[in-house]
Amino acid sequence: MKLTVVGCTGSMSGPFSPASSYLVQARGEDPHTGQTRMFNVLMDLGPGSFGALWRYIDARKIDAVLFSHLHADHMGDVVSLHVHRRWYPTGPLGPITLAGPVGLMDRVRGVDGVGAEETYAGEFIPHVLKAGEALTIGPLTFTPYEANHTVPAFGFRVEGPSEGNPDERVEIAYTGDTDTCDSIVEMARGVKLLMSEAGFTNADEPRGVHLTGARAGAIAKEAGVELLVLTHIQPWTDPQVVIAEARTVWDGAISTAYAGATYTI
Repeated sequence: MKLTVVGCTGSMSGPFSPASSYLVQARGEDPHTGQTRMFNVLMDLGPGSFGALWRYIDARKIDAVLFSHLHADHMGDVVSLHVHRRWYPTGPLGPITLAGPVGLMDRVRGVDGVGAEETYAGEFIPHVLKAGEALTIGPLTFTPYEANHTVPAFGFRVEGPSEGNPDERVEIAYTGDTDTCDSIVEMARGVKLLMSEAGFTNADEPRGVHLTGARAGAIAKEAGVELLVLTHIQPWTDPQVVIAEARTVWDGAISTAYAGATYTI
């Protein structure tokens, strides 16, 4: 299983990265052909990320997109994906799974500026996520865990084949946008890599919106993860500030996400 950071800037696109989008890849058997191929699944598709994705894969080969929640900074480029799949020069590319919280397709229509008559049937197969109900795409299994955010939101625990030994299963986790909550700790328990948002610093007082570096570090410690990767850092925040906060509670392996970073698990 391979994780590539397509975009990671918090709350908006930034000067060095698009907004949130993470590509998960693994090899598995195609149920239609019986052949082994690479499966490509995106967690979130924030502004600027669809174009950046072309640096890493042929965008025609996306198998599914899962939205952690429906704020624009995590799903705004869905319209670019729709246009690409409907109007590709050689003909429509066919529907792929589009998964997210309740209200998913109404939100997509709102971003696109169209009415209820638009079904996107040629581009998307909608799937409404529910906490604890796993979604399997090829060799990858995504299990949503309820997050603590301002709108319905999930983190994802992802299970897939190890790159070192395809017969072994490994797990990573992605918080989406969240503040501290028991379900996100449970999601992260024992994973090899936790991609945790840190949209706030200790200077930010509101709760129920984002984690700080310290709160992300506390989750990593309680959950016993192997590597903590801090992401969704605002473009005006020095990443070293967030790392320093995390270091007050977490003494394990740590890094900050950047566009183009890859992790082989």
